[in-house]
Amino acid sequence: MNFPQIQIRTTKAILGLNIEKPIQHIEQPKADLHIEQPPATITISSKPARLTIDQSKAWSDMGLLGPLASTRKFAEEGHQAWLEGIARRAQEGDQLMKIENGGNAIAAISAEKGLHPYKKLGIKFIPSVNSVDIDYQPGYLDIKIDRNKPIIDVKVNKPIHEYKPGDVSGYMIQYPSIKIDVKY
Repeated sequence: MNFPQIQIRTTKAILGLNIEKPIQHIEQPKADLHIEQPPATITISSKPARLTIDQSKAWSDMGLLGPLASTRKFAEEGHQAWLEGIARRAQEGDQLMKIENGGNAIAAISAEKGLHPYKKLGIKFIPSVNSVDIDYQPGYLDIKIDRNKPIIDVKVNKPIHEYKPGDVSGYMIQYPSIKIDVKY
């Protein structure tokens, strides 16, 4: 006896996918930077040193005088010599006036004028010690520096971000099917 046969045929579904990848673009612009450095402020105050050298006593010891000092010195020496000359002549006149008292006044006066005393020997330092006066007043130098801080201005730029999302879409390449046949 023949039994009926059932034949079942199936077809699998085949799914196709369309994939569109996402696009992403990120850009970071550089920061805007402005830096300014003001110059330092420098203040300098100073007083120059002062050196005073007075060597007038040394020049005087060597017999080298300025015009005013030499005029004054020679005037004093001339006045003194004049007074000594008057005194000497008065003394000589007194000696000659008293010639009757005895003695040889003319010979004594001539001996006095003819003989000069010997100079003394010895060491003399010219110019004398400590004849140069030195005075020193130190100076000073004061430097003050005021440092000025830099001026920094920064503007941070936001990143540029562009994003296009991707897409996935499906389509059927082959639809599923079932075929059932019955045969007798």
